[in-house]
Amino acid sequence: MNPPNPISIEQPKGPSFTIEDEHLVKWANWEFHLKPDARAGVIVSRARVLDPDTGKLRDVMYKGFTSELFVPYMDPTDAWYFKTYMDAGEYGFGLQAMPLEPLNDCPRNAHYMDGVFAAGDGTPYVRSNMICVFESYAGDIGWRHSESPITGMDIREVRPKVTLVVRMVASVANYDYIVDWEFQTDGLIRVKVGLSGILMVKGTSYNHINQIPNQENLYGTLLSENVIGVMHDHYITFYLDMDIDGSDNSFVNVNIKRQQTSSGESPRKSYLKAVRNVAKTEKDAQIKLKLYDPSEFHVINPSKKTRVGNPVGYKVVPGGTAASLLDLEDHPQKRGAFTNNQIWVTPYNQSEQWAGGLFVYQSHGEDTLATWSDRFVYLFENLYSYI
Repeated sequence: MNPPNPISIEQPKGPSFTIEDEHLVKWANWEFHLKPDARAGVIVSRARVLDPDTGKLRDVMYKGFTSELFVPYMDPTDAWYFKTYMDAGEYGFGLQAMPLEPLNDCPRNAHYMDGVFAAGDGTPYVRSNMICVFESYAGDIGWRHSESPITGMDIREVRPKVTLVVRMVASVANYDYIVDWEFQTDGLIRVKVGLSGILMVKGTSYNHINQIPNQENLYGTLLSENVIGVMHDHYITFYLDMDIDGSDNSFVNVNIKRQQTSSGESPRKSYLKAVRNVAKTEKDAQIKLKLYDPSEFHVINPSKKTRVGNPVGYKVVPGGTAASLLDLEDHPQKRGAFTNNQIWVTPYNQSEQWAGGLFVYQSHGEDTLATWSDRFVYLFENLYSYI
């Protein structure tokens, strides 16, 4: 196999973002603050976007970061049952961040930021090139439209999709987690997580699947001679403290429902309609995603309206999500109980930012997102979400 030829994307005028006071990033219509963090890896805060009509910056997100990453292995034997890790809370994404390699981890014209942490004895040390900031263009289209010549209008406009990326990589034992915060000029914020590294494996006497008795459970897959890759999962959740035009925010579950037409109303038998439900309590905002019960999820500011009267807001779009199938009373699942739902919304509490609990080592699940949310608490303002 011949490797592909190198691809180089040039910026003759240099990058179009600036970084002031080493932490304040300004790019296109965005402004936000970056902070290296020993546990979360990177914290994005005070994200604001420019309003083209008023020329003023508008609040979008007060703070966002990786809250926890639960990695349970599915081998219940004595040698493996305890391998259920909290990679952020137990190891620290920032503490496990490796220096990023220019031109390979991050492209040309990237800006690098060091992290400064304290060792166990309090001695400060520097984690060099821990975060990089760069503009990304992959040949994608950001927006386009063309009008047919039949209309008599010669309209054709295409805008390339250029994003600003904040990247860090945490190498936790055998896995490398690539966490990207992407900002688009249309106001979108996207969080992407890439998984690389090598599998955690165990030894076996088997060299071929034909040697394995039908009734034997390997708790994984025979990958090579004498090597089994153990079945496991990675559940990552993010803390998002949204401030849409201020802290007076509400969470709205927009259910998409089928409506039957009445006799003689239409040639159609059904159509879809949106039913908006504003969450009043934490229980109302605990979301399990369902393929055949589609919904949209909005964080709105009911006191701020658009020019046509709708409340301003942001749509929260879950990415590639999965539900844990472990028994709810299983000890690992109690510790990783934030995987019981795909979205949680709670009122602000400074001590409730880490989904697996403030102190994760040898914890028993008594201080997790699930226990905080098991209260009848009303949601009024200054909400934050876990996704």
